[in-house]
Amino acid sequence: MPSFKVLATNHTSFTVSDLDRTVGFFVDALGFELISRAPRDPRIISRITGVEGADIEVAYVQGPGHRLELIQYKAPDARGRVRSLPCDTGFAHIAFDVDDIDAAIAASGAHGVIPIADPVAIDKGPNAGGRVVYLRDPDDVTVEYIEKPKGAI
Repeated sequence: MPSFKVLATNHTSFTVSDLDRTVGFFVDALGFELISRAPRDPRIISRITGVEGADIEVAYVQGPGHRLELIQYKAPDARGRVRSLPCDTGFAHIAFDVDDIDAAIAASGAHGVIPIADPVAIDKGPNAGGRVVYLRDPDDVTVEYIEKPKGAI
């Protein structure tokens, strides 16, 4: 048993290549609220992350019940790109319950966030009877939409 308590989830974070584009998706397509956007002190960020010469801009967007931190690195120049598949260890995604999966897909497509495949029916688990789809943005960040069965909470 730990000697401390986890009090809450503060945020989930994604590193992105274009902060304007990604904030636009979350704000304009999903209706999140932009609550903060600003650069950070490179000396502090380098100490926190262990990335020498880190120069970043950070945006926080607030959605229903969850906050996302979106980070764009301006430096260092030597930075890569992660392209993982759902079967790869370390793969991550964020899932949102939506009331209309088809409308969510259409709104997302306008921001370059496109489905990996068509929505499918969920046959087992806590979301059984609903529909689900994975989408990827231009940075390969994966978003999942879950449409609950009609009448479910």
